Amino acid sequence: MTGLDSRVLLAPDDGSHGPLLRMAEDRLPPGAGYGAHDHRDVDVVAVVLAGSLTHRWGGGAVLGAGDVGVLRAGTGLRHDEVAGPDGAHVVQTYLRTALPGRPPGHEVRVAPAGWVDLGRPDAALWLARVDDGRTAGTPPGLRLVARAGAVTVEPDDGPVAGPATVCVWRLDSARPAWAG
Repeated sequence: MTGLDSRVLLAPDDGSHGPLLRMAEDRLPPGAGYGAHDHRDVDVVAVVLAGSLTHRWGGGAVLGAGDVGVLRAGTGLRHDEVAGPDGAHVVQTYLRTALPGRPPGHEVRVAPAGWVDLGRPDAALWLARVDDGRTAGTPPGLRLVARAGAVTVEPDDGPVAGPATVCVWRLDSARPAWAG
């Protein structure tokens, strides 16, 4: 993890946010990566706020600013992610898998706006980029706002003033079986 600056935004370990395991804001300088690491039975949703990130697994994929990567680790995989020439600023959200026992896979959603199809019934992601001088309303949910290079978890009421990128998570509030 050479040069990685990671800040945990939320890490409920009690199932209070349904499938949500962890949210982190990560910054990587140009060419830096996380280092090869393993995942199993987790979905990792990466929202690239700035720069680019190359996902090194399978056929590989490059995610640019505004793109969303959905990694389904399924039965297990070993991978790495490496920042491009301008570095990377990323929010990574880890969700307990909705479909255990499936083979791993990776999908890239190019610059989505509004609801992003994650292919799971217990978690949905909504994204918006709000231009400078404008405001936008958001749907209810767990709201993250990225502005001026910082990400904050904010109340989900009221409009968001730009410039900003807004991520809203709608999570099934039922306590998952794994939480006990």
